[in-house]
Amino acid sequence: MKQLEALVRKAEDTAVAAAAEISQTRERRIIPIQALPLTDNEAEVARQMQICNACRYCEGFCAVFPAMTRRLSFGKADINYLANLCHNCGACYHACQYAPPHEFAVNVPQAMARVRGETYAEYAWPAPLGALYRRNGLTVALALAFGLALFLLLAVARHGTLWHAPLAGNFYAIFPHNMMAAMFGAVFGFAVLSLGIGVRKFWRDVSPGRATPPALKEAAADALTLTYLDGGHGQGCNEQDDRFTLARRRFHHLTFYGFMACFASTGVATLYHYLLDLHAPYPVTSLPVMLGSAGGIGLLVGPAGLLWLNLRRDPNRVDAAQRPMDRGFIALLLLTAATGLALLVGRDTGAMATLLAVHLGVVMALFATLPFGKFAHGIYRCAALLKSAIEKRQPNSLQLGSD
Repeated sequence: MKQLEALVRKAEDTAVAAAAEISQTRERRIIPIQALPLTDNEAEVARQMQICNACRYCEGFCAVFPAMTRRLSFGKADINYLANLCHNCGACYHACQYAPPHEFAVNVPQAMARVRGETYAEYAWPAPLGALYRRNGLTVALALAFGLALFLLLAVARHGTLWHAPLAGNFYAIFPHNMMAAMFGAVFGFAVLSLGIGVRKFWRDVSPGRATPPALKEAAADALTLTYLDGGHGQGCNEQDDRFTLARRRFHHLTFYGFMACFASTGVATLYHYLLDLHAPYPVTSLPVMLGSAGGIGLLVGPAGLLWLNLRRDPNRVDAAQRPMDRGFIALLLLTAATGLALLVGRDTGAMATLLAVHLGVVMALFATLPFGKFAHGIYRCAALLKSAIEKRQPNSLQLGSD
């Protein structure tokens, strides 16, 4: 009986401890983000924003400074929002009278870039993958692309089709349609789920308010035209020195619209297959092939230009820790475009199976890493632009910080 009573008491103690832990966990979860302590990088942004709020020389440069003037203090959510609203055009750094070597050491682009890097890891899901990619982006990107391409090459070789007589571009003779759809459906679904969870957390934390149609329209226009890569005066970004250039904006456009053209190519081909019962291969003059070719060229020129700018960028305006992540994403985009165009050229040759396996491996690696690489910055930036558009339309928008 004593042993039974001891077991009962032990079970009760365990239940009480578990309930207390659950209660504490719930309490931690409902702590608003604004009440959380700032990281060193966030504290530095808050310091610089207080100086900028007193000066306001750069108020007309981009959306960051009007959003800054609507705040009297800067909590964690405000800083994360402003950091992702910043496009790192460099105009404020080159115009600032308090930039280094001044004792105030105001360097808004670099400070914002460091916080953005933290938000990519903080909002990534699953978090360990975000941290891994942030530290070793280029290595992870290339290793994953090589590993998946090698796996598919071995799968093809096992069936004796690594080198074969020309199949007139019939990819499904190598990988059946349902197999390809399942592989890419799984990877694409994971990317959408991961990005969706991350941006939902970000959106909830920055307390955005209600998105009205005018705000949605303004944010979409700003995102699609890269309004704030014009330096606030239409002449573009500052790169290595005080000269203005629109090169970064143009290379971003080539990259984004090249990516969207490739995505549209896949979408149109899917409609052809399921709705019109028109199966691949498609002629060179067909819509899927023309979209894919245009997108491939955009994805070749745009990322090559961004890599060139990345290598030449003023180190005082960037976060050096993000270079592996930046270059990993750029490398996958370049490899996707190069292998895709090579596949188009060689689809009627005996090398088609090899080219197809390599291209599919690279594309799968690209989509698998989208939630953790530089692609995520576009998602969070769009959310920040929408919040900015919402704030402009709110009466009495002066804040002590987001609630």
